[in-house]
Amino acid sequence: MTRSALTRSAVTSTTTLHGIPNCDTVKRARAWMVEQGVACTFHDFAKASVPADRLQAWVQACGWETLLNRKGTTWRKLDEASRAAVVDAASAMAVMRAHPSCIKRPVVDWADGAITVGFDAADWLARLRA
Repeated sequence: MTRSALTRSAVTSTTTLHGIPNCDTVKRARAWMVEQGVACTFHDFAKASVPADRLQAWVQACGWETLLNRKGTTWRKLDEASRAAVVDAASAMAVMRAHPSCIKRPVVDWADGAITVGFDAADWLARLRA
């Protein structure tokens, strides 16, 4: 099963890859984009924070359970009460806004309006060939 979730959202004019530059998965995804000749911009959560309107769109498109990274270091470092308080989209978005590293990466807003979460080269290649 793939970690990617494809769906339609508001059409954007360019592909934007959202993430953190030191994340190994983001590095692989960015390199893959270059290798495939996909023009995209990079949005750095660490420097520019998480765009509130995009976070809402990602949750609506993919679900907060898909978007929330419960396996990462940042999640594990949260206190037990903070982790236990995440029970729905609103509480998950509050944690993701406060701790952008709790978002699975990368999140891609494709030029055609689709959204993917995570990096899967085979899925991305199939999407480009479609």
